[in-house]
Amino acid sequence: MSAEALSHEELGERLAELPGWGVEDGALGRGFRFPSHFAAAAFVVHVARIQDELNHHSDLTLGYDTVTLAVRTHDAGGALTVRDIELARRVRDAATAHGAR
Repeated sequence: MSAEALSHEELGERLAELPGWGVEDGALGRGFRFPSHFAAAAFVVHVARIQDELNHHSDLTLGYDTVTLAVRTHDAGGALTVRDIELARRVRDAATAHGAR
């Protein structure tokens, strides 16, 4: 399924709704810190489930008590699309449930 890239203006509007998220090297990303390694690992599993539900996957990096995520839409030439924003919203909600700070 091909997705259309967000314009610079559209991306700015959507990012305003996602505090803490930003664009680096063309990817939408964010880092999270958790109360423990177990909480961080559980969050990674939760994000994997969300990604499978959306059929849209990011790069996830698990540290001791941290998780970083970077996403872009490959079938849109690596551009950012509404699919990336939807994944970020779902991840944001899951992070809160896992005690991210």
